[in-house]
Amino acid sequence: MSSAQDPFYIVKEEIQESIEKLLSTFHQWERTPPSSGDRLHLSRELITTCDSIDWQVDELNKTIAVAARDPSWYGIDEAELEKRRRWTSDARTQVGNVKKSVVAGKESNGMSSSNFDGMRRELMRMPDSHQTGRNDPYTAQDNDDFISSESDRQLLLIKQQDDELDVLSASIERIGDVGLTIHDELIGQERIISDLGSELDNTSNRLDFVQKKVAMVMKKASAKGQIMMICFLLVLFIVLFSLVFLT
Repeated sequence: MSSAQDPFYIVKEEIQESIEKLLSTFHQWERTPPSSGDRLHLSRELITTCDSIDWQVDELNKTIAVAARDPSWYGIDEAELEKRRRWTSDARTQVGNVKKSVVAGKESNGMSSSNFDGMRRELMRMPDSHQTGRNDPYTAQDNDDFISSESDRQLLLIKQQDDELDVLSASIERIGDVGLTIHDELIGQERIISDLGSELDNTSNRLDFVQKKVAMVMKKASAKGQIMMICFLLVLFIVLFSLVFLT
């Protein structure tokens, strides 16, 4: 599977774009005076974006763990898996550093306890009695973009899973047909063996009967009669053998 078709690289590009936007916003945050209202808004936006990217990276790590169970099925090798793990680790570290810097800058602003609690509630998306009824157009837009991006990614993953399930279903159906064919063949072979066993039993009973008759006749007959009887029985045996095994 090419990189353009691999869902990992599609999601990776989306996350990379989010990280680049995060860094651009972070540089803007660094240039903003600590006491301004824009600084507070940028801090909320940065931490929310960091949490969102962390979640996406976690989901990407789960897909890597699934692929690691059977790399050949997904057409990748151990080197590619290690490359993907390294990228997610670097992305997590980069986002974590931004978040730590924002939190450290927020704590060093000397804001009062009430202001800090209010900011924390906003970052955790908890309702605040002083902010009821306010709408943040930036946060709403970011949420809409994130939901749209995640919906597209989920649809892509679902489509890939459906294709894989279709292939698996076809394979199982073929295996079932082969199993039924083998079952029918075994039943036919069993019938042939049973018929052959019955014929052997009948032949054995006939030979036993003939042997007993021969023994009785030989006791009563003379030497010449015995020789003639033996010849007769030999001919009879040949005829019976021909009837049983050659017809």
